[in-house]
Amino acid sequence: MSSIETQKSNLKFHRGSYSRLSEKQAKDLHNASLEILESIGVELEYEGAINLLKKAGAVVLENGLVRIPRQMVEQALATVPKEFTLYNRLGEPAMLLSGDRCYFGPGSDCLNIIDHRTGERRKPVLQDVAEGVRLCDALPNIDFVMSMVLPTDVNQAIADTYQMEVILENTIKPIIVVSYETRGLVDAVEMAEAVVGGPKALAEKPILTCYINVISGTVHNQDGLKKLFYLAEKGLPVLYIPGSNAGMTSPATMAGAVALDNAGALAGLVLTQLVNPGTPVIWSAMDSASLDMRTMVSPYAYPERGIMRDMARYYDLPAFALAGGTDAKIVDQQAAAEAALTLLADVMMGGNIIHDLGYLESGLTYSFTQLAITNEIVNWIKAFQREIEVSEETLALDVVREVGVHGQFLAHPHTRQHYRKIWYPDLFERGYYTDWEAQGSQSLAERAAKRVQDILNKHSVEPLEEEVKKKLKEIVQRAELNP
Repeated sequence: MSSIETQKSNLKFHRGSYSRLSEKQAKDLHNASLEILESIGVELEYEGAINLLKKAGAVVLENGLVRIPRQMVEQALATVPKEFTLYNRLGEPAMLLSGDRCYFGPGSDCLNIIDHRTGERRKPVLQDVAEGVRLCDALPNIDFVMSMVLPTDVNQAIADTYQMEVILENTIKPIIVVSYETRGLVDAVEMAEAVVGGPKALAEKPILTCYINVISGTVHNQDGLKKLFYLAEKGLPVLYIPGSNAGMTSPATMAGAVALDNAGALAGLVLTQLVNPGTPVIWSAMDSASLDMRTMVSPYAYPERGIMRDMARYYDLPAFALAGGTDAKIVDQQAAAEAALTLLADVMMGGNIIHDLGYLESGLTYSFTQLAITNEIVNWIKAFQREIEVSEETLALDVVREVGVHGQFLAHPHTRQHYRKIWYPDLFERGYYTDWEAQGSQSLAERAAKRVQDILNKHSVEPLEEEVKKKLKEIVQRAELNP
């Protein structure tokens, strides 16, 4: 199945069914977030944001904190779209962000990579970004791309611009950009506009959004706010994430941590709708991870998850979730177990955009091998979530009568008609031991690494036009001159 066909089929994949919160609990958390905004306030390190809120009716205190009244939140919730679509660079719908539809992709900006060819943990280079994105383009259960790693062989001040150039050249799939500063986001959007035919074309059929991190629910840094304004002014989807650590930058209790981060997300929502009513917003469903107080590591495979996803459902907004990563240091049993558990959990809870597939070492290291394994896990989950058809054809009572009590069904035409509809693994081993042994007794990680290399050897991407490639190169060169 081609990448485009796979993306279209995923538009029908919507099976989220599990909630951590009752309706009352979600309402209580919402009211707690409103109380934080109304009576405590938020710190906004951008004068433009403060002035816009003040003009709309917010209260600016002498200490600079801004108090946002609940009616402003209610107005923003009334104007934000409840669903929208991200497109691929060919202009085709790829991700309908609505209800409980789930889409999957990698993460960004890992400091290390485990080379699938050698097993070496090393610093990444730009070629790793290119290869990883081309791998994502080929893997049928990966729906969007991110940069995966931080390349160390280019100008570090503008590495994000280099990343965007190779991403656009190596995939047609939607892109979630992570830019170091607002300048990098401007470069990325300008590149996307060059690819799709200009600002209007990009606004009508967006192929990207930007992952905007701010310090916490109550402290919003200038660069994050500037990115929010830039996207909203262009009418592009906004992904605004107050990222705290429970027990450090937010309360140790999950309810308190979520209330605080949710307040920050509501503040971002209000700003997007003040800048440009109707701007699409993707809700952060990344729950505040509790620090492991034994190590001070912020874990990725924690079970205290899904509460922010329930808040997204409470607001009826698309959700950006985190799953498929692991705290394991290599591709091993822990890595597979944590990836499978978190992916299944987030699918059951209906995360719309599920990122960080392929992460190792709590987000510090990336692995293409692990990405290939998570692609297989997602395929299994999709089969598990598929609706069961119960009909005259599938009940097959006429076949049972025909075969008889002591008969066998292997040679019956009904079996030949239906057996291909059963799920078959691509990487997981289910053959005979002797066959597995004859094929080299390979572990899952070894088979996945080989599959990665096979894809990189064979897969080609729909090429960009030469004029477009030239324009992208000019944007990179401009960034080099004005980092």
